[in-house]
Formats: sequence, C-alpha cells, structure tokens
Amino acid sequence: MTVAPPASDRPAPGTPVTFRWRKWDGAPHWVHESVYLGRDEWGDWIGQQAGWRSARPGRDVVAESPNVTLVPAAGTYACTVNAAPARIRIYIDLAWDVRWSTTDADVIEGIDMDLDVVRALDDRGLYIDDRDEWEDHLAHYGYPAEVIAHLEPLALDLERRVGAHEPPFDDATADRWFARLSTLRPTR
Repeated sequence: MTVAPPASDRPAPGTPVTFRWRKWDGAPHWVHESVYLGRDEWGDWIGQQAGWRSARPGRDVVAESPNVTLVPAAGTYACTVNAAPARIRIYIDLAWDVRWSTTDADVIEGIDMDLDVVRALDDRGLYIDDRDEWEDHLAHYGYPAEVIAHLEPLALDLERRVGAHEPPFDDATADRWFARLSTLRPTR
C-alpha cells in the first residue's frame, strides 16, 4: 500500500480532478470526473456535482445527483455517499493501492477489487455486492492470496461500521462535504 503524500501536495479545493480505476490485470475500468473538496482526519474528499460524468469501457453515466467520495490515506477503499434522490446512499469500492498519481497532479488512481459494501435506501438494505461472484473474480483476475486475506475481513469490518453509522460513514460527516460541494460553481 502507498501512503498518501503530504497535504501540501494536494490541489486547491475546487480543482477538477480525475479518479481513475483499473482492474487487477491493468485493464481500464471507471473514470470519474470530480472536484477536489479537501481533507479531514479520514482522508481526502472529492465530489461530483449533478451532471458530471463517469465512464468505463462500453458504459457512460452522468451523475443525476451530487455525491462525495472519501479516499482514505491507507488506499484500501473509496467510500461514495450519494445525495437524494439516489437509491444507493453509500457505496464503498474495496480497492488496492488507491493513491495520487505520480505523473498527473490532479489524478487519483487505484485498482477496483470487485467487492463492495453497499447501503441502499430501499428494501435491499445493507449488503456486500458481488459476494456471490467473488470466487469467479478471484479466478478471472488472479488476485494473490495475501490480497484476498486482506480484503475479505476488511469488507466485513466496513459492513459492520456502515451498519452502525460510525464516522466517517454517518450522515453528519458526509453532509459537511456536500455543503462544500454546493458552494462550488459547476465547471463542466
């Protein structure tokens, strides 16, 4: 895991940034157009205003409502909190080596590990997404055993913390960053 660089290396709040995911085998995955919001004790926060774009090969998505994403310094997940009317409130992408790019100053990049903690606002409630497909993903992408040993207990711990509404997975923490996002003029 790569530890995040000092805060002095961060872009100024309001700077457009790109969050770029890849798969374990290096294939491109999601690319999110975002804006840097700042950092707190939990890590760095970026946001997407309504109308901002996310894309992956063969699929384009426009954010229908704002969202904010926490990228902790440990680089082990990215937690996105969606504003209403989204049906998913919290979506945590378990990850490997999420970090600021060493070549592009305004790019965050990491490996999406296909195991996600979700809190939906409908009857699905709280669950770990793709748990039933995890074995197939392990075989397809060839995740090393030490990665698996790290991710499986992390997913269970995050599921527990989200269910308990522990900070930073509580509404109060996210609402602070939604407030900052709302003060920024849309730039795209």
